[in-house]
Amino acid sequence: MSQPETVEQQPELRRVMGPGLLLLFVVGDILGTGVYALTGQVAKEVGGAAWLPFLLAFAIATITAFSYLELVTKYPQAAGAALYAHKAFGVQFVTFLVAFVVMCSGITSASTASRFFADNFNIAFHLDWGKLAIAFVALLFMAAIASVNFRGVSESVKLNVVLTIVEITGLAIVILVGLWAFTSSAEVDFSRVVAFETASDKNVFLAVTTATSLAFFAMVGFEDSVNMAEETKDPVRTFPKVLLSGLAIAGIVYVIVAIVAVALVPVGDLAASKAPLIDVVKAGAPGLPIDDIFPFISMFAVSNTALINMLMASRLIYGMSRQHVLPPVLGSVHPRRLTPWVAIGFTTLIAFGLIIYVSVFASGNAVAILGGTTSLLLLAVFAMVNVAVLVLRRDVREKGGHFKTPTALPIIGCIASAYLVLPFSGRPVQQYILAGILIVVGVLLFLLTMVINRQLGIKGAGITDPTHLGDAP
Repeated sequence: MSQPETVEQQPELRRVMGPGLLLLFVVGDILGTGVYALTGQVAKEVGGAAWLPFLLAFAIATITAFSYLELVTKYPQAAGAALYAHKAFGVQFVTFLVAFVVMCSGITSASTASRFFADNFNIAFHLDWGKLAIAFVALLFMAAIASVNFRGVSESVKLNVVLTIVEITGLAIVILVGLWAFTSSAEVDFSRVVAFETASDKNVFLAVTTATSLAFFAMVGFEDSVNMAEETKDPVRTFPKVLLSGLAIAGIVYVIVAIVAVALVPVGDLAASKAPLIDVVKAGAPGLPIDDIFPFISMFAVSNTALINMLMASRLIYGMSRQHVLPPVLGSVHPRRLTPWVAIGFTTLIAFGLIIYVSVFASGNAVAILGGTTSLLLLAVFAMVNVAVLVLRRDVREKGGHFKTPTALPIIGCIASAYLVLPFSGRPVQQYILAGILIVVGVLLFLLTMVINRQLGIKGAGITDPTHLGDAP
């Protein structure tokens, strides 16, 4: 009988992604729910200068991207932050916690998209449903995403391509409507673009940092591209220019959309809206039928965010189970569909719980709470990555060379990310509650797994090979 292949004997992934495909992946992953859903909430914090938090979020993301670039060109393997934590600190529990937090950020991001989808559904069909009915639509949407995920990666990837095109088209429409309004007789007030209108209990600095921590949700997604390192042609040369170009394109689009939004719609109306870009389109092109179509575009656009994130989250759960740091049942593969069906069900149940909590029990804007929790989790990971890049400078690699970021950038990135994680940045307490619950669930599952492993006689369990955490079955 032939012996099973070891990790070293496994064939390498096929390198099929050139600069063009990688750029589309980066841009498509960043553009999404954040700007569609949270423009109004960002404007609520800082008034007409809503473009500034998006610009600051872009700057922080770019600084952290430099750290990712050094690490991905130094270690061109899939697994991202979990791999870097493993190499930098070598502590199994820390590696697990980083991987679990990244997984949780995917679920909170998908839940944000789901809740926003339900809000747009209410608007598209001219309904006047209460929060319970909207929550029910969000749950049905998440169940639909789970069914696509269950059918397989092939179906998910094909749908992702279509949804990415819709996503980009929606933002292009907002920008074109803005240009139309600026050159026509539509009512435009550019004075609002530079007007700070902060809440009475916040100074300008606190209002800007609160808005930036929320706007950061719109910039997440670029970190997913490092998981494509093993499938990218010449990643050492390709990643730096493509990742920075993708971030720049997304940052420019977000700033333009924010300027168009506040110039066309009063800040108070934006802040109160559950679908702010729909109001922008209505204000900029009142005589065109675009405003009737845009709610449907928004629904399809945010579906992309939900699909990508739930796909990632379920595969991470599957990978952690196979690494014996989560209960083995979560690594079960469906015999016919060949998908990690238990992991898909588990991540979907967590999403259900988040949607029900923010829709029924939490006070405030449900989309903002979920989006803010996503940025909270990922900013914590980004702070760690900025530390890891400095720690791993001790691992000198001469062969082939790699990208090296200026030492000052990881330090600035760590400080900025850590500040936006801490309570004095103005972040609402409900985001910490949600993040804390998710982490506690992860720790309990980890401890339960250790008990199961002991009973099964599995010794030395832990994430020993982070590069295979997200491998699909």
